[in-house]
Amino acid sequence: MSRRKHGSLLVTPLGGAGEIGKNLTAIEFGDDLIIIDAGLAFPDDDMPGVDIVIPDMSYLKEKASHVRALFLTHGHEDHIGGVPYLLRILPDVPVYGSRLTLGLVARKLREHNLRLAEGSRAIEPGQRIPAGRFEVEAFRVNHSIPGAFGFALRSPIGVVVHTGDFKFDFTPVDGEVADVQALGRLGAEGVLLLLADSTNVERPGSTPSERTVGERLERVVAEAAGRILVASFASNIHRIQQVFDAAVRHGRQVAVVGRSMENTVEVAIELGYLHVPKQTLIPIEAAKHLPPERVAVLCTGSQGEPTSALTRMSTGEYRAVTLVPGDTVVLSATPIPGNEQSVYRTIDNLYRLGVEVVYGREEGVHVSGHGCREELKLMHELLRPKWFIPLHGEYRHLLKHARLATEMGTPEDHVLVGENGTQFSVAPDQARTVGRVPAGKVMVDGLSVSDVGQQVLRDRLQLGQDGIVIVLVSVDPITGDVTSGPDVITRGFVYGRESDDKGEPLRGRIAAALKGRNRPRGPEAAMGLVRDVTSRWLGERTDRRPMIVPIVRDARNSRSTSQSPACAGQGADVDAASAPA
Repeated sequence: MSRRKHGSLLVTPLGGAGEIGKNLTAIEFGDDLIIIDAGLAFPDDDMPGVDIVIPDMSYLKEKASHVRALFLTHGHEDHIGGVPYLLRILPDVPVYGSRLTLGLVARKLREHNLRLAEGSRAIEPGQRIPAGRFEVEAFRVNHSIPGAFGFALRSPIGVVVHTGDFKFDFTPVDGEVADVQALGRLGAEGVLLLLADSTNVERPGSTPSERTVGERLERVVAEAAGRILVASFASNIHRIQQVFDAAVRHGRQVAVVGRSMENTVEVAIELGYLHVPKQTLIPIEAAKHLPPERVAVLCTGSQGEPTSALTRMSTGEYRAVTLVPGDTVVLSATPIPGNEQSVYRTIDNLYRLGVEVVYGREEGVHVSGHGCREELKLMHELLRPKWFIPLHGEYRHLLKHARLATEMGTPEDHVLVGENGTQFSVAPDQARTVGRVPAGKVMVDGLSVSDVGQQVLRDRLQLGQDGIVIVLVSVDPITGDVTSGPDVITRGFVYGRESDDKGEPLRGRIAAALKGRNRPRGPEAAMGLVRDVTSRWLGERTDRRPMIVPIVRDARNSRSTSQSPACAGQGADVDAASAPA
């Protein structure tokens, strides 16, 4: 008679559940916690000035003494971009992943003046790593970057499989086929819980092989009369390899531009993931002295990023490369949701320059790195999990993947769906949702982490929409008399003569209020009155709500007091800001 297994697992997605990006999942048994991935996301349009977004890691900080290891499925930014920020709070946690993944992480950490903790190392498929009461085994999957892993976590109560991002490509560029045999063995061993990629659950069929893109790129390079430029995700090393291969076959030398592309190519060549014949890779300066038909350029900018190489080329702002009629540009990627407008703006700009542009799914110059419905079905068939939690997708993806799991034989009450912060308790005989932990968005603005809150974003959006009105006035703190001003300064609100037309009567209204029978005593009261009068007057006459900053000077000692920014018609709810110069 078999012994009953006691205890339960606690599974907490902190990123990547209910969204695309910033993937991070914590898996616990007792006092042992394993982290799978630590990614980032890029800011939405309503996050002006924000550089990147990372998961809220406060839960992991609270559990710092329980964290045994960080395992990375692959080297894409949405899986490793948050590692430097995680290691700031957990500097002694060892990190494991493929050679390429750790190579990309190590370069990223150097930029942050950090290093991997002792014990961190690259691992190979089939290798088992002890981590507390877990034993973690990597298995190979196919994705749009080499060195992609899924992980099998053996715990005292059963096996947890985390697929990472995956597809089944049976003719991969590097010959490294997904390890279907390992998945079959895990299924035969018995899988307690499956956590799986849901990105392409809405797409029927199977994702085409990466080799099909190589065949199309070959034709494009062969037919191009002048220079050819290929914009792709910097981490898509298989795509980059195929560009090099096609260029070599057609007598072209290749220049690489864009910081992330240059870094990835350098690391991939150094680690043996990218094979480039001698004399093929040249500096962009050298490419200027070659005939156009002998030049190929690999660049960033497939998503229309404002500072990327291709976007700046399309507007004539990139000194190293000037596009001319006869050039061919290939956008070897599809727009990430939310980037469509930027991508199509770049395409329009390229056409204005007389450049031939090859883009779009119908051109066959891009395939996804994620499996479609038939590949998701194959994963479920191979593993046959007892319990299932979908990850890596927006809520509709999670829900549709849950339905797919029931179609494949997993009972409906054995499928759990939750978003970031949801905690799942999983035991051999029961699985349920048990609560929530903080799992919001932490915004990184320059060197600042988490200093950008919702109030700051609201202020930035308000400034961008309606501008700012600054009112300066000097008041005697004893008598309340106005000694100078009021002066009205506007930025982004009204300009030129229009500003004079509105500013003069507004100054009169403020001055009258400050000199009236109920005039305020002291700078604090004066600020409140200035704000209220300005808000009411502008709201009535312009129906706009600029940010209002009243600055009241103490006439006797030249000190000034400023009130926190407020929008017309509403009070301020943040600490007082310093007066602008």
